[in-house]
Amino acid sequence: MTSFSSTLFRDENQPYQANITVPNWMLGSMERVMQHYVDKNLRLDTQSAEIMPPPVEGKKYMLYAHIPFCHTLCSYCTFHRFLFNEDKARSYFGSLRKEMNMVKALGYDFESMYIGGGTTTVIESELARTIEHARKLFPSIKEVSCESDPRHLDTPEFQQLKGLVDRMSIGVQSFDDGILKMTERLDKFGSGQQTFDKIMAAKELFPIINVDLIFGFRGQTEEIIRHDLEMASKLDPRQITTYPLMITHQTRKSVKGKLAAPQGEMANQYRQILNALNGQYNQLSAWAFGKTNDEGFDEYVIDYDEYLGVGSGSFSFLNDTLHVNTFSLRKYQERIAAGKMSVEQQKLYSKKDVMQYRFLLGMFSGRLSRKYFRDTFGVNLDTALFKEMTSMKAIGAIKNNPLNPDDLIVTDNGKMMGLLMMKEFYSGMDNVRAQLRKPLKPCDM
Repeated sequence: MTSFSSTLFRDENQPYQANITVPNWMLGSMERVMQHYVDKNLRLDTQSAEIMPPPVEGKKYMLYAHIPFCHTLCSYCTFHRFLFNEDKARSYFGSLRKEMNMVKALGYDFESMYIGGGTTTVIESELARTIEHARKLFPSIKEVSCESDPRHLDTPEFQQLKGLVDRMSIGVQSFDDGILKMTERLDKFGSGQQTFDKIMAAKELFPIINVDLIFGFRGQTEEIIRHDLEMASKLDPRQITTYPLMITHQTRKSVKGKLAAPQGEMANQYRQILNALNGQYNQLSAWAFGKTNDEGFDEYVIDYDEYLGVGSGSFSFLNDTLHVNTFSLRKYQERIAAGKMSVEQQKLYSKKDVMQYRFLLGMFSGRLSRKYFRDTFGVNLDTALFKEMTSMKAIGAIKNNPLNPDDLIVTDNGKMMGLLMMKEFYSGMDNVRAQLRKPLKPCDM
């Protein structure tokens, strides 16, 4: 992994000054274009599926495991989750380990594992047992990345994860008590200072701690963002991730106009973040920052073209095909008990669709490479995606690297575009999740 190559062409002795010149009307236009492509390519015109395809020799894979339980449900979150029930959760972890056995039987091995939610740490002993099982089944796993909210960090049970998790990502969102109160997190997880103290104590448990922050909240002034970044920097974590608040069809009523800042503030807030963190950290993607250039982060889809998901509501991308696991907790348990995998649907994408997706990821990660497209797809990037390349060059989002003609430099304008494009893509995925959850009945939960 390498950071954004644009940092190679500035004076390292001078403070970073983000050069975002894209006007707001152009950002709005890009949003509409992305919404068009997302609506087109993420439509649920899928075919039924019963089992995952076997691995292809020579390909690298990542394992994703989903834990769909939370003690409380945040109004702005649209990930697949249910209110925590201990009996259901313990049974679910057992089924998850059985599904991993089925994946092993297909012949898979994995270099990396990412555990997401929901809240992965709802029952630490079950999570620890599941990670141990995965490492035994798939000996090639070099790193395990996991998520948690601040609630669990100072509990004795949380200590069980030491030595099992290489990277713990903690959803802070903000250290500002006003923002925490507005988002109903103050009573759930404590004040910003309490969260700070919990993270400081938990740092010794894991090689990598990642602090997740969100910008784009209503009333989130420059002072509040500066305070958030200063608090995060004082913790001196290996990674800091700064997500933009995402508005989806199902959260529009609860977020837009209530929690979300006006769209026009995003560029200024992002500029402030770039100026504050570049220099302290290397930029790993449009919104992820790390102490070194070679460490994994939340957007695992960048480092792995192919990944397999286990658990209810997981997605997999294998052989240019999106596979979707059942979103019904009841059906998930029934399928695993019957010796069946949890995958229910699949959708094959065209070569052009996949190339556009990889172009998006290249913009987002700052690793847009002509060689990658030549080696992976057998095409000339400049002609195969002529429209995309021409438009990005025209607005100064990308430029040729004079040191390597195969690499493209993603500029600060490009980072802004990459952030916006990825935000709309993830919002589209959240819309898909909402559609898949909509038919669920109480008995499915």
